[in-house]
Amino acid sequence: MFEKPHIQFPRRGRGSLLRCLRAIFVLSALVVVSACAKPSGIEDIIDPYETVNRRTHELNRSLDEAILRPVSMVYVDIVPEPVMIGLSNLNNFLDTPAIVVNNLLQLDLKSAASNSARFAVNGTVGLLGLYDAASEIGLYQQQSDFGETLHVWGVGEGAYIELPVLGGSTERDTVGIVVDALFNPMTLVLEDYWRLSGSGVEALNMLGDRGRFGNTVDSVLYDSADSYAQTRLFYLQSRRYELGMRLEEDDYFDPYEDINGE
Repeated sequence: MFEKPHIQFPRRGRGSLLRCLRAIFVLSALVVVSACAKPSGIEDIIDPYETVNRRTHELNRSLDEAILRPVSMVYVDIVPEPVMIGLSNLNNFLDTPAIVVNNLLQLDLKSAASNSARFAVNGTVGLLGLYDAASEIGLYQQQSDFGETLHVWGVGEGAYIELPVLGGSTERDTVGIVVDALFNPMTLVLEDYWRLSGSGVEALNMLGDRGRFGNTVDSVLYDSADSYAQTRLFYLQSRRYELGMRLEEDDYFDPYEDINGE
């Protein structure tokens, strides 16, 4: 009797399929995000999903109180600061190729060249990114992401969204987060083991950040009358500042205007 042939798709074929699915997702997401509204002013807030966002915020707050906050406090107490700095440097090193891609998509060639030089220096002299040798010679990281790329392309930020675990975002930045994760050159090149290790480094870096900036986070989450509104305002103002948006003269509020009669 003839043995039934075993059909197996070649690895290259599966990889091509994954790339096609990723491309389809990105194109669909870009169609959706292209309709995102722009705030009419720097202080404006678009939040039609507030009811759902508040539920997610309560979930995030509970997770922080029960897990993230206590674990991060222990983490910063037992892990030596040089180790945390090294992990932070390594995390930045692994993110650099994706940043360079976004620099190029924004036609920011100066930042792309600077970040590429940083990657080369820290990948060699910096012991694969554990030591930030590039900053010692004046090559500082020029941060960027796909959310910023969409902003440069003229896409509005859309509505505010609070994501589970990740926290504050917008419709535009949520698409940016997914695209950066799917198309990070390091995740496309590295084997599964190294990708998992990179995710572990990122998680430890998040714990370190939560521990180091604990007082600020606690004041927003636990000391404010409305932690959701405070989180939303903090995120939107910080993000808009990162993207180069500034208050116009008409947006300033002078509390003494009526008193002075001006």
